[in-house]
Amino acid sequence: MFIIIGLMLTGMLVGYFLRKKELSRIQALITLLIWTLLFILGIEVGSNDTIISGLHTIGLEALLLALGGTLGSVIAAWALWRQLYPDMAGRKRRNSSGRADKTGDGALPDTGETAATLSALKGSLIIVGFFVLGIMFGLSRPLPFDIAQTPISFCALAALMFSVGISVGSDPQTLKNFRKLNPRLALLPVMTIAGTLAGSAVISLLLTHRSLTDCLAIGSGFGYYSLSSIFITEYRGAELGTIALLANISREILTLLAAPLLVRWFGNLAPISAGGATTMDTTLPVITRTAGQQFVVVSIFHGFIVDFSVPWLVTLFCSL
Repeated sequence: MFIIIGLMLTGMLVGYFLRKKELSRIQALITLLIWTLLFILGIEVGSNDTIISGLHTIGLEALLLALGGTLGSVIAAWALWRQLYPDMAGRKRRNSSGRADKTGDGALPDTGETAATLSALKGSLIIVGFFVLGIMFGLSRPLPFDIAQTPISFCALAALMFSVGISVGSDPQTLKNFRKLNPRLALLPVMTIAGTLAGSAVISLLLTHRSLTDCLAIGSGFGYYSLSSIFITEYRGAELGTIALLANISREILTLLAAPLLVRWFGNLAPISAGGATTMDTTLPVITRTAGQQFVVVSIFHGFIVDFSVPWLVTLFCSL
């Protein structure tokens, strides 16, 4: 745990000192490492007969955890929304069956939003594609050794965390955006984390064969399906890593598809909270369209804080 976190913090320090350099290739490296690690996860799953025979059960568990964590975060965001914007919350209740207001509540998606949603879904499908390819490769069992017993995945994970740290530390625009944030909305990431963990804990009562810490570790992915599933695989094995991958990718897809309804029913903060760690990248366009331009900075800040919390919380719950 401390080695991985230390590598990320070291990467952030290196990125800060290199912030004036051209680091455009770091994102390509991060993407390549994520593809590699998920391909390895697929190999581990494909070569494990127990996991393959129980994939339908694993899928149901993942869906329940995705729904529980997302709903918990949305309810927490709704409570904060009512506290901070009681007048707007009241107006939304009165207009819930009428036309959209200026914030974009209930508005039909335009061409730009549709394109952004399809682009985000395409990225998710590519990730899933590498995972599926790994499963097919594992089913054929071409390797004379068990890849889970080698240091390959840990080395790739270490390189990934160092690269993520460089990416975060080299981006001065993030801190500039934070200065524009309404201080009252700084609580939103806390509400998202607390609501997600509460929802995951409730679902753990239904999944009696899963421990509370397993469910909390999966929920702590907050939609960051690639990184969280890689961490959980490293600490708890391929089966739980697969559940984490499916649960967190389901959360992202739910946010992309249901954002207009979330705004209408739970307020403008709801799709941000539902998006979890993805709100400063893949779900940002649909959040901007449905919640309104005034919540862009909130979404970026929220995504950064929740994103940063993922490796800490996932490794914490996996270590308990």
